[in-house]
Amino acid sequence: MGKNSFGSTFFRILKKFIFLTIGPFIAACALECFLVPNNIIDGGIIGVGIILAHLTKYNLGLLIFVLNLPFILLAFNKIGKKFVLQTFYAIAVLAVAVNFFHHFEVVTTDLLLATVFGGIILGLGVGFVLKNDGSTDGTEIMSLVLSKKFSFSVGELIMGFNIIIYSAAGFVFGLEKAMYAVITYFIASRIIDLVLEGFNTSKSVRIISDCSHDIGQALLERLNVGVTYLDGQGAFSGKEKTLIYCVVARLELGKLKEIVKEIDPCAFLTVVDVHETYGGRVRKG
Repeated sequence: MGKNSFGSTFFRILKKFIFLTIGPFIAACALECFLVPNNIIDGGIIGVGIILAHLTKYNLGLLIFVLNLPFILLAFNKIGKKFVLQTFYAIAVLAVAVNFFHHFEVVTTDLLLATVFGGIILGLGVGFVLKNDGSTDGTEIMSLVLSKKFSFSVGELIMGFNIIIYSAAGFVFGLEKAMYAVITYFIASRIIDLVLEGFNTSKSVRIISDCSHDIGQALLERLNVGVTYLDGQGAFSGKEKTLIYCVVARLELGKLKEIVKEIDPCAFLTVVDVHETYGGRVRKG
């Protein structure tokens, strides 16, 4: 392995563990400064830990770590060891961070503000962990394992667990707090999606036209994007068709449409969001 390759690998691993450390601290801030003091729970094992900490007065950080431990051990030989070890690290950091923020002042006692900002900050922290191949919740690991044995998707299993947890929260904290918790979960989920998928969404475009090569050449020259020609056949006409496939920055989509319309007003376009691209000639924006 060359020096450049070693250096690249080292910095990639270092970056991963920086985010696996920062993410749990951000999530812990959301829990201790916004959600837990207002009796608003998160989903999954963290939610179970919050309920048990309220009922037993045990340390929340310790409960989060202990409750997640069986799921980590269960998954060690069933899921990639790298993912499990990184999850173990993230959960351990989260347990420490929860105790660290426990002594901070509560930011707000307004339930709506606590729900919204707690959900945003929590989603940001968890998103950093997930983006770097880790997890902060054992229910995700358990769902991965169970989905391989039963005819349920991971999403369906997580939803089932959370329905039980939020129902329990309704009995412990009251129905109103449980409803706020559901809103928190929804907000956090959307923020996690933004972190994982990114803010700069490119557009994947397919163009069907009798002037495909003219359009393709114009896109190459005027937008400087990569173009791929695909062979196709019209089902109704039976004619051979040449399709154009390309990925453009979101801000360039309007210009692309103008170019296509200028050359062939009857061209057919489909546009799909693309959240990640590697290589090729694509300008993000």
